[in-house]
Amino acid sequence: MLRSLALLALVCTALVAPALGAAGAGGPQSAAVGSPAPETATAPPENQTGPRIVAVAPNPAAAGDHGEYVVVAFPDRTDLSGWTLGDDEETARLPNVTVSGRVALTAEPAALRDDVADRVVAVPDFPALANGGESVVLADADRVVARFTYERAPEAEAWTGDRWVPYGATDFAPATSGPTTVRAFVTPDSRVPLDAIHDAEERVLLAGYTFTSARVTDALVAAAERGVTVRVLVDGAPVGGVSEHQVARLDRLVRAGVAVRVLDGPRARYDFHHAKYAVADDRALVLTENWKPSGTGGRANRGWGVSLREGPTDALARVFAADWAAHDALPWRSVRGDVDPVLPDPATGDYPSRIDARTVPVERVTVLVAPDNAESRLTHLVRTANHSVRVEQMAVGSVETPLVRAAIAAARNGTRVRILLSSAWYAEEENARVAAQLDRLAAREGLDLDAKLVDPDGRFAKVHAKGVVVDRRHVVVGSVNWNSHSLRENREVAVVLTGDEVGAYYADAFDADWSTNRDVPSVLLVAAAVAAGGVAVVLYRRVRFETGNDCVKPPRDL
Repeated sequence: MLRSLALLALVCTALVAPALGAAGAGGPQSAAVGSPAPETATAPPENQTGPRIVAVAPNPAAAGDHGEYVVVAFPDRTDLSGWTLGDDEETARLPNVTVSGRVALTAEPAALRDDVADRVVAVPDFPALANGGESVVLADADRVVARFTYERAPEAEAWTGDRWVPYGATDFAPATSGPTTVRAFVTPDSRVPLDAIHDAEERVLLAGYTFTSARVTDALVAAAERGVTVRVLVDGAPVGGVSEHQVARLDRLVRAGVAVRVLDGPRARYDFHHAKYAVADDRALVLTENWKPSGTGGRANRGWGVSLREGPTDALARVFAADWAAHDALPWRSVRGDVDPVLPDPATGDYPSRIDARTVPVERVTVLVAPDNAESRLTHLVRTANHSVRVEQMAVGSVETPLVRAAIAAARNGTRVRILLSSAWYAEEENARVAAQLDRLAAREGLDLDAKLVDPDGRFAKVHAKGVVVDRRHVVVGSVNWNSHSLRENREVAVVLTGDEVGAYYADAFDADWSTNRDVPSVLLVAAAVAAGGVAVVLYRRVRFETGNDCVKPPRDL
């Protein structure tokens, strides 16, 4: 059931291929996730006044390719009498029906999901679409209305003209709500507040990558025992495996009546369900941290979080509902027997509370979702900064990833850019390399751009935040890592908080961490690390991955 470690290693290793980062900030902005467009494929014609083919699915996972379909967008009510749909070998007459909107044409309507189109129309002689690629033609009598060309089709994906999209992938637009107040906090200075869960009367929806926190488990069990509907959705195959602690926590939730599902399987829509948020009645939490002691209990990680109300909550609940109902959301009970848990590596340590949580007003909150809409919005936000960009990240992958290129573009426009990265042993070497590249670029071009590794100085164990502050006014909090894989292949959720007070809060938190930074490790430090932990270094080099799914292999409490 679970994705194999061998496949996982293959996926993660592919993340560092130069081609992934080469697209940069100008890469695909499609809401869909999937294989990149072949260079020779032909997109649908730009025809805003007439029908056009918007998707084809030539290679369903079912035996015999049962369930092939073509989606046509009809802007006006159209009588299909005399219309045909054909490929390079066959042509089928369409039925005498009148349609409008997005219409799926197929020989087997029962095989299609409800969200494929507004309407499904049966075409008994539907042409057999070639998996190796061909052209699909929509015609009205002898007049060609639309032509759509694709190349070799991966299994269980639909071609949209520029991307192969996994079946069931969502297409959410950014959701923006008006003025409100939020509770801003950072960890480990503040434990993640669970008052929304404690006070819930109707629902608690928790989405995560991993889940091992006994504290959060207690709160969810208590909610279920008082009659609240509680649902938990996590990734089924996180990097490093599912820990014994996670198995125990999920088992306990199920025994208490909590519905638990994991996102996994050979046709999973996304590589990883990496989002970290919760909805409790009309309140919500959005975190940069996993639901683990290291991220929620004041134990180890420097992370950012925010507690929200009302408008953003509705948008987050819609994302959760879509993922909960997806074909790759599997009940925990159904997969529990296939899980081979790994030993836990619990977080320890006590850390000072120097940055207090604060309730502040915001002018607006925008919910972003990857891969649906996050890349275009975040790259635009960073690229168009007027005064300053502050970035605090576990890692940024490389200087060629979209958000790093957007930060470089901002610096070239005169913006002050500061990038603070983790100095944890499993990320230190790669982060030092990227920081050095950015510093050389800044020196060569005279940019106000600086990248450094953090010195925790006893205030926390390691940086795991995925935080951004633009112009001391726009704040990004969520699960999005600064690399292509996170933006294009994972399920990620983040919020953009806009306002002077919220901007000042997180900017000051960043500045406190920046003030104790350290430069790139010296050769002596690297040599000492190799001498002291040669085996660990060898393992690190074998799994030196881009961290779209936290897949630099760290201790499991990360």
